[in-house]
Amino acid sequence: MIRMNSSPLFERRTRQRFPAVRDGKPYVWLLLGNERWPLNDLSLDGFSVPADTPIPTTDEPFDFALRLSDSPDKVRGQAQVMNTVGGVTGCRFVSVEDDGEARVFEWLTVIVICAAKLRITAKEAEAIVKGPSLI
Repeated sequence: MIRMNSSPLFERRTRQRFPAVRDGKPYVWLLLGNERWPLNDLSLDGFSVPADTPIPTTDEPFDFALRLSDSPDKVRGQAQVMNTVGGVTGCRFVSVEDDGEARVFEWLTVIVICAAKLRITAKEAEAIVKGPSLI
């Protein structure tokens, strides 16, 4: 637990977050209508975007699609805004269509392998993705 101004703040995601930017360029996108917006990070629990991204700020879930830059694959579902802190809006997955959960898991495993400073196996990357938040 982190305390700021005597108010407890709790980490809501139970899984590790992974940056959605590599070499200063976004590579995972939130698709809303005909527009795409860069993600800050992605986890098995949800994602975050810059606070100026035009997503609903009500408690109601909204429809979303996610896409990797170099892939036609999309993950569709519903997400809900959880909070906006420091210019970042965090969203949790409410539901994910079809094989979307497996696809996010696959994307994150590849992200971990590509970002690793040391060579790791796919099984090691999968364990990191499945593991708890380290933040």
